[in-house]
Amino acid sequence: MIPIRPFPVDAPEATACLVAYFAELSARFGQTFDPYADADPAALQPPRGLFLIAGTGTPMGCVALRTGAEGLPPGTGEVKRLWVAPAARGQGLARRLMAEVETAARGMGLSHLRLDTSRHLPEAQALYLRDGWTGISRYNSNPYADHWFEKRLGPAQIS
Repeated sequence: MIPIRPFPVDAPEATACLVAYFAELSARFGQTFDPYADADPAALQPPRGLFLIAGTGTPMGCVALRTGAEGLPPGTGEVKRLWVAPAARGQGLARRLMAEVETAARGMGLSHLRLDTSRHLPEAQALYLRDGWTGISRYNSNPYADHWFEKRLGPAQIS
């Protein structure tokens, strides 16, 4: 099983994930993707957030969590930068990354999560709907977003 663990957002592994993520978004959007929302990298690090990476050696995926962003009420975090390497797709890694970020959010005392996504990422939309996310109205000014979602975090599941 591919391990998932936290990394500093400025670690080489995190940079590798984000470069691949932004390159894929640029190709899908047909324009250069400008990561406007990462103006404050500290928002993706404890105590305000978290950056998770899947894999050892070569990163196979990532996801980030932040609090205190635009449009987020108290007790709500925002999920950002969910990405899985093409070679690791179809193995449930995105779902595992999302489960890990939800667990981390509960541990931070959050009761809700929000996220936004683009119409260019239909597989992400399908994942969120399948995993209990609910469509909501726009909560931020992300120029790339077409869909906004929220999830209420219940108590931790015992497996």
